[in-house]
Amino acid sequence: MRLNQKKILVVGLGQSGLSVVRYLVREGARVMASDMKREADLDPGTIREMKALGVKLETGGHITDTFLRAERIIVSPGVPSDLSPLTAAKEKGIPVTGEMDLAVQIINTPIVAVTGTNGKSTVTAFLGSLLQNAGHKVFVGGNLGPPLIEYAAGGSKADVAVVEVSSFQLDTMEGFSPLVAVLLNISPDHLDRYPNYEAYVQSKLKIFKNQGAGDFAILNDDDDVLSAFSPPKDVSVLRYSLKKKNLRQAFVEGKGIRVGLPGKETHFFDLQECPLPGKHNVANMMAAALAGLALNVELPVIQHTLEQFQGLPHRLEFAGRIREVDFYDDSKATNVDAAIRSIASFDRPIILIAGGRHKGSDYAPLMRVAKKRVKKAFLMGESKQIMAEAFEDKIPYATADSMDDAVTKAFSVAKPHDVVLLAPACSSFDMFTDYGHRGSVFKKAVKGLQHG
Repeated sequence: MRLNQKKILVVGLGQSGLSVVRYLVREGARVMASDMKREADLDPGTIREMKALGVKLETGGHITDTFLRAERIIVSPGVPSDLSPLTAAKEKGIPVTGEMDLAVQIINTPIVAVTGTNGKSTVTAFLGSLLQNAGHKVFVGGNLGPPLIEYAAGGSKADVAVVEVSSFQLDTMEGFSPLVAVLLNISPDHLDRYPNYEAYVQSKLKIFKNQGAGDFAILNDDDDVLSAFSPPKDVSVLRYSLKKKNLRQAFVEGKGIRVGLPGKETHFFDLQECPLPGKHNVANMMAAALAGLALNVELPVIQHTLEQFQGLPHRLEFAGRIREVDFYDDSKATNVDAAIRSIASFDRPIILIAGGRHKGSDYAPLMRVAKKRVKKAFLMGESKQIMAEAFEDKIPYATADSMDDAVTKAFSVAKPHDVVLLAPACSSFDMFTDYGHRGSVFKKAVKGLQHG
């Protein structure tokens, strides 16, 4: 793809947008950048770098004329696809793509792509660890960690690229064709960004769009959408299930999982030493083991990785024990389905801390699961009144003004062997910079109790 002297507009100056700008400038493109934030709200280092690179910078909003003067537009994942200037550009026939789609046009490294409403970061990190344990040189990134364009534009060469892919990234992909595509689950999420649930579903399913002979599609057969979905012809389809065995390539057996490729011998992997809690992580490990077999990873390496992989921060992370009360940080549970999985991971009484920025979800499914396990909830953030209406007459609740307040109140009602669980079911952007910041504040509050 010729970029020299092309007029290219980069929309959004987050991590992926900055990486795209650097690559385009290096390739001789005439780069413009547009961001909704005012210049005063952007990182000063970003402003200095843009000026040093000679990039024309437009801040404080998007101007349609800027979009219409571009020969190509590359959008960051956080930019809504129905943005008015983008719509105008598409109507004019200006190509609009994303950072990851740009990256795949300039690399030939085999790609393992992981998406799903929940669990994709855990499975992506696990597969990176698995392939490294198998002796491969691996790039791990995408929606998790460094953008794929950083690898594509860099000088290093990996044997495999393992990338987490969000629905927003899939929205702008045309040429993306992974060797192994993993879709873990689909449940209502980001309904503040999509017109309806079906649009979100179709976005996720795009991960299989360009696959063909020799490629693998790994699907959760317990998901109603995925069990009824057929990937493109000639793709090797690998299905796994917590509930069913017949005609599945991975299923639960005793205290482990049995996994095998179609027409080949099956193998048992013991999960008794796996440190990741919850049935949802058993499902995640089935998907990961199938990917390992598809990539010809040796069986002892898969078993070893299942036993030593500790998971990621803020994903059902143990945050401490005080007077026999356990605290768990699942700040990454940013939607209702993730919070349900989190709550269902425990068979002890739970004091739940939830709330944040409302994403348009229905909390009724959360209530059905929480009624069996949650003895009290503390609600915080912008959504606390909406959530309170859902909790009313079903589960005792109170509101909290801050994370410190929520943690202190939760501990005050906890009994020995109870769990205090942060599982917000909402995004973090009302009070925190991201879910990681929220989880860190939770853990700091727990430490404050320990030392108080």
